[in-house]
Amino acid sequence: MVKSRVVETEEGIQGEFDVQQYDQMMRRMRDKGWLETKEILNAGIVQGLALEVGPGPGYLGLEWLKNTQETSLKGLEISPEMISIAERNAREYGLEPRVQYVKGDALEMLFDDDTFDAVFTNGSLHEWANPVKVFDEIHRVLKPGGKYCISDLRRDMNPLVKWFMKAVTKPKEIRPGLTSSLNAAYTVPELNAILRESRLQGVTAKQNIMGLVITGQKAG
Repeated sequence: MVKSRVVETEEGIQGEFDVQQYDQMMRRMRDKGWLETKEILNAGIVQGLALEVGPGPGYLGLEWLKNTQETSLKGLEISPEMISIAERNAREYGLEPRVQYVKGDALEMLFDDDTFDAVFTNGSLHEWANPVKVFDEIHRVLKPGGKYCISDLRRDMNPLVKWFMKAVTKPKEIRPGLTSSLNAAYTVPELNAILRESRLQGVTAKQNIMGLVITGQKAG
């Protein structure tokens, strides 16, 4: 029996200490090759202007930029402390001219219709107060033919995998946050029911050992 979902914060990660701890964790994941970069590239997101929803310290988007040519990125982030960290990391990568971070809420994206060639996000879905609204916003800001890749944890993860994930998460101070994120994550059936109410039609979530992923393309 899968435990009922426990709603997590919708304000992102705020506060200097929490942001610094999260940055350390994500930098370690980057160094281990554990980011979802290949998932995004395999979804055909390899060109143009992309939007990353909830970039946090920015490593996923920066790795995507590093592995693509003549691309640019906007990151929509609710936490100003995270934006500061992401901007620092962009300078460290030498990619600052190709990326811009914007403070805002995914429920009401501050972008015009048909703006982006692609949208991707990892690890923020479980924090969205109204996922249908965010899916609709992703559809709105995508150009016709634009592609998307949405990935996150899943609550019904194998207990052994969950134990391993917690064991390798460092610094250890971030582990309670991982637990709350897992408790707030969706299962594939739950997410598919949500998708059916959104404008991202004809798409279903699929699961893997660590989580779930939604990939698709806006009708041309």
